Amino acid sequence: MRGRFQESSLHDERLDIVVQHLLETNACRVLDLGCGGGELLQRLALQGQFERIVGIDIDEVSLTQARRALGLNLLDDCSRIQVRYGSFEEPDSQLNGFDAATLVETIEHIDPGRLSRVETAVFGDMRPGVIFVTTPNVEYNVLHGMPPGEKRHPDHRFEWSRARFRQWARGVAERNSYQVSFVDIGECDPQHGSSTQMARFIAISVSENN
Repeated sequence: MRGRFQESSLHDERLDIVVQHLLETNACRVLDLGCGGGELLQRLALQGQFERIVGIDIDEVSLTQARRALGLNLLDDCSRIQVRYGSFEEPDSQLNGFDAATLVETIEHIDPGRLSRVETAVFGDMRPGVIFVTTPNVEYNVLHGMPPGEKRHPDHRFEWSRARFRQWARGVAERNSYQVSFVDIGECDPQHGSSTQMARFIAISVSENN
């Protein structure tokens, strides 16, 4: 990560925990929304459980890095792993029907006024069975030696407290018929919580709603 805040060990722990939770869901088809340079995709590729893995991003440089890391070429769209240009703010019928999706350290790069578009596209239209969302916990920044108001990355549009993140996640879950629970990632401080917070959304079936 660029900028003052450095988090290499936390980043590895975060990715490993996401993979662990995905494995526990028995998902076979996984979306990585905002895949960046493909670090999560590389971990997913090592797990035989995942029969289809698709990563999307709007940054062409990152997509090139991901394809290179995974040994893919631009036209390789029929293999087990696919990396393609795409936005998780827009509905895409090709991304429907997946068992699980991840948004790892991505929502904080979105202007808050556009989060409703993400909600509609991901939770409403794509509607994977399980969705994992991770984001920084701003309360923990003081333990990283950061002054008030400084963000972990210059491109972050916001960094939420635990209460604010849970308020958003519960609203999304209620509006879109998901159940949500929360996971701390990283060392947990009694006062400030953990550095990374994760929401795990599980789709509620029609029969469960009735």
